[in-house]
Amino acid sequence: MTQWDSPTRLSADLREDSERELPTRTDVIAREASIAVGGPLGLHAVVGRSRYFTPLRVIMLLALIALALGWYGKAACLQQAPKAGTQTLELDWSQHRQYIAMCYSDTVPLYTAERLDTGALPYKSSWFQKGPDGATEQRYMEYPVVTGMYMYGAAQVAHGWQWMHEHWGVPSALDVVLFFNVVALGLALFWLVTIWATALTAGVRIWSASIAALSPLVMVHIFTNFDAVATALLALAMLAWARRNPWATGIFLGIGVAAKLYPGLLLIPLLVLCLRAGKVREFTVTALVAVGTWLLVNLPFIVGTSRGWWEFFRYNSDRGIDPDTWFNVVSSVSGYDWGAAADGKSALVNALSLGLFALVCVGIAFIGLHAPTRPRLAQLMFLVVAGFLVVNKVWSPQYSLWLVPLAVLAIPRTRVLIAWMVLDALVWVPRMGLYLPENVKWLPEPYFIGAVVIRGIAVVGLCALVVWEIYHPRHDLVRNTSRGGFLDDPGGGVLDEAPDTLRLRRRERPVEPDAPKPETREPVPQL
Repeated sequence: MTQWDSPTRLSADLREDSERELPTRTDVIAREASIAVGGPLGLHAVVGRSRYFTPLRVIMLLALIALALGWYGKAACLQQAPKAGTQTLELDWSQHRQYIAMCYSDTVPLYTAERLDTGALPYKSSWFQKGPDGATEQRYMEYPVVTGMYMYGAAQVAHGWQWMHEHWGVPSALDVVLFFNVVALGLALFWLVTIWATALTAGVRIWSASIAALSPLVMVHIFTNFDAVATALLALAMLAWARRNPWATGIFLGIGVAAKLYPGLLLIPLLVLCLRAGKVREFTVTALVAVGTWLLVNLPFIVGTSRGWWEFFRYNSDRGIDPDTWFNVVSSVSGYDWGAAADGKSALVNALSLGLFALVCVGIAFIGLHAPTRPRLAQLMFLVVAGFLVVNKVWSPQYSLWLVPLAVLAIPRTRVLIAWMVLDALVWVPRMGLYLPENVKWLPEPYFIGAVVIRGIAVVGLCALVVWEIYHPRHDLVRNTSRGGFLDDPGGGVLDEAPDTLRLRRRERPVEPDAPKPETREPVPQL
């Protein structure tokens, strides 16, 4: 026996994951953080043989930690207190608790605002309230049908729990608190699906999904609204496309658009890339299935409650500019009201927002067809969604969650992404201050405007980095493995390694030079 012999019998399965990217060897933050658990992975370590602590399970555990912190961040707004002079409990939002504690969530006021507390069926039931112009208007559920019915289902679960409390003595709380907790449990599951699908789409760079799992934006906004439903469906659609299944991609996209319109933006980069790669058939299948699925989900509401179903589109067309947008920045600096003073809504804002987004799409299409190497799907999708948010008239704080899974697939540079996520999450602090009276306001409005500008610059900077990497693919961490290999589009499905059939330049697609041997090539450093 020599010193190299195994002290015990070797396993019958000697396979290892020789392609996985190891962050403790290539990422500065991961390498330094690993000191707490013994340091970077050794050079002779066998990768991919752990039976329990697999990368996906560790990432899901990290996501659970972030979700728990997100729930505790909202817990201050779930406290109950007796009504004045009575023993009846009510939600304690006195003294502006929801803004001072920065625990505000749309879920709580929407429980009564959307008449969910009465058990009314969304889109069929309505109510009357004063509009921005002071006139009384008839209102219906303002969310798309998948999200609206999710809210209704959560309300019914909360009512059922209250019934068990009254008849069986099951421990309970206020119905609005139960509603929030039921909604939060469902949103947590949807976000876990988002992380799961994103990690699998990342492939050999699976550990990059941990950036999304531990994102500060998740801790602040995962329970602010219902956007995790849509992020999960978009992530599943991108995973299905990566697995070369255009039918499943269309199904998830159709359901996703029925929950929130933004997952439908995936069709834009898919169209551009499929035109360039000559995969129009696959795109057509996905688009038709998506439209058919969306119709199948919406048709019962279109036929049975057409006025209530249309409310989502009417409301978003009529609503004014959001505080977090460049429209509001211009208004704050110049005093220009965008024509909103007359009737509470502005056709100018809608036209500008739509026109600017059309220009963004034209620019992205040009990049997709002009770049020397065909861009990756995640890169163009990030540009589309980020461009939509930057030029749109509405950027609700939780919308930034849309970018988190896309960012780790497009630009998995830890320090860059963490810096952006922290900046974006901190916008919540001065935004909550907007709703406080002057005598308790901790920051004047210019601080909020400054935070919005900085956040916008950060997102535009991320877009610039993506475009630069598209035109300089040798600096794209996803394409370049630490062992010297060069990949095309690991998450591109049928687009991966497909030859170009349409380009906006005459020069042939550059042939990548032979990769040097792993032992002589230094890994591409992360920013």
